[in-house]
Order: sequence, then C-alpha cells, then structure tokens
Amino acid sequence: MPIRLQKFLAEAGVASRRASERLIMDGEVKVNGRVVTELGTKVDAAHDQVIVGGTPVSARRKLYVALNKPRGFLCTRSDPEQRNVVGDLLPREWENLFTVGRLDRESEGLIFLTNDGEFGLKLTHPRYNVRKTYVAVVEGRVSGAALGRFTAGIEEAGDLLKAEKARLVSANNSHSIVEVELAQGKNREVRRLFQALGHQVVELCRVQIGPIKLGELKSGKWRVMTPAELKSLLRGLA
Repeated sequence: MPIRLQKFLAEAGVASRRASERLIMDGEVKVNGRVVTELGTKVDAAHDQVIVGGTPVSARRKLYVALNKPRGFLCTRSDPEQRNVVGDLLPREWENLFTVGRLDRESEGLIFLTNDGEFGLKLTHPRYNVRKTYVAVVEGRVSGAALGRFTAGIEEAGDLLKAEKARLVSANNSHSIVEVELAQGKNREVRRLFQALGHQVVELCRVQIGPIKLGELKSGKWRVMTPAELKSLLRGLA
C-alpha cells in the first residue's frame, strides 16, 4: 500500500518525520532514480526503490513487544549514569525499539515497546484516552470516601488528577491494596493521587493497558504481541 515518503523514511528509521521532510525538501531523497522534493509523494515499499544520501532504504519490519518492567529500571535505551534500563532486557538487535509512554523507575508492570511511531502516538495521545489499570500497595487504611475523591478529581500542583475507576481490593490498619484505572495517565498520577490524601505508595504495578493484560508474564520478561492483540488494542483509535 502506498504511503507518504516522509512516513516511509520515518518508519524505516532514517529520521523523524519532521527531519525526513527536510531531507526531501533539500533534495537528498531519490525514488526510482529520480530526486523527489514533493512532500506529498507516495511510495510503495514493495515496488519502489528509495535512496537517501546514496544509501538504499528498506522498509523495516514493525515490532510490538509487551514487557513486564521490573522495579528499579528506567524506561529508556541507555543512561549516562549507567543505571538499569529496559533496553538491557531486550535482544541487542532490537536497539531501535522505544517505549510507548513511561513507568517511573520505582514502578513495575506492563509497558509496550515498538519501532512504529504511529502506534506509539495513538496510544499516548490524550484524545484517545487509552485506559490503564494499576494495582497500588499503600500505607494506611484507604477509605471509601478517598476512592470517591479519586473519581471526582483532585486538584494538585495545577493539575486535575482523576481516576476513571478506583476499587479497594483489601485493607488493614497498616496497608491497603487499591486498583486504579486512569484514562490520561499524567506524570506519576497514581502516586500523586494517594499522596494528596496522605497515603504513601509502597508498591505500584501496571497490570493492563486497554484490553491487554500483564497476565502471567514474569518480571523482566517480554513477549511479541499477537495480531489479534494489536487489532483489539487499536480498535476505535483510527
């Protein structure tokens, strides 16, 4: 299927889409032996030859990976401070994969990695409201009133923090286990929700993104997502 040349270049890993547009306008790209400077140009990866700076460009196989991120790992491919990163958990030949969204260093659970920029954009853009479910272990006994405030929304540091659903799994006088579902997932939102009501998060695990569940995937392990999972995940996000 023909796609725009700049999208083809971005998906092939040549450059970002914006940078690919600049390469085209600067006359650095040839299609079937001819220099192309029109941004609207479409190419078919199965039939057209694309060359950038004298080097042929091939379509890259798209990969979609589900990973159970362990606590203590950063959602990046490398770290100047030599801390543990999720890239350490993947095959070396997958160095072009990037994380879709984030989990903070002390959180664990389900995260996706891909080399498909369009996939990443759809899952992280606020207008799509992809639901994410977390299980939190927190200090103290969480009340029903607190959960009601979560779903009503709490103003904190200029942000409206809000859970779509909040369910108490268990509680005693020292700790509570709470399941929280978010739509937007602002920075450290689950932790900030609990902190706003005086509860410190001890453990935090993301167990579901859209219809995809963490399931039995062990900590630090990954699996390639199935076509059926991708279809269910992207349904309604066109």
